[in-house]
Amino acid sequence: MNARGLIIVDIGKFVKNKRMKNFLILLLMAILAYPVLAQDAQKAKGPVLTLEKSAHDFGDIQQGEIVEHVFKFTNTGTEPLIITNVQASCGCTTPQWTKEPVMPGGKGEIKVGFNSAGRMGIQSKSLPVISNAVNDVVINFTTNVLPKNPQ
Repeated sequence: MNARGLIIVDIGKFVKNKRMKNFLILLLMAILAYPVLAQDAQKAKGPVLTLEKSAHDFGDIQQGEIVEHVFKFTNTGTEPLIITNVQASCGCTTPQWTKEPVMPGGKGEIKVGFNSAGRMGIQSKSLPVISNAVNDVVINFTTNVLPKNPQ
């Protein structure tokens, strides 16, 4: 026991054979590393939706403008990816997405439109992507809606 009350074990006192000591150290390292390696292998199975970019800033727009942005993605998983919904929080946001299954390595798009009619100031929207992917995905956009210019 050291000054802090911790028990320090010297493997050398218990195992005199150097080969056995090395074997026990390697065995202990393998046991400790197994859960991490098993987690990584588990994550790789199934579809994985990987966005090129998960957020977009439309900047300043005039009230009444309709703006659109296309979020591109790749299925980096091992099984076909199927998007069933992109949830918009209000009627001002209209998402459209690739409806057919996206094969592993394949690409798809989520197009988001925003109608600024009746909106003012900074607008931030988050749209959860509902799919069979093993990862959770949310796309975000922001904009600053300025008053409409009088004509």
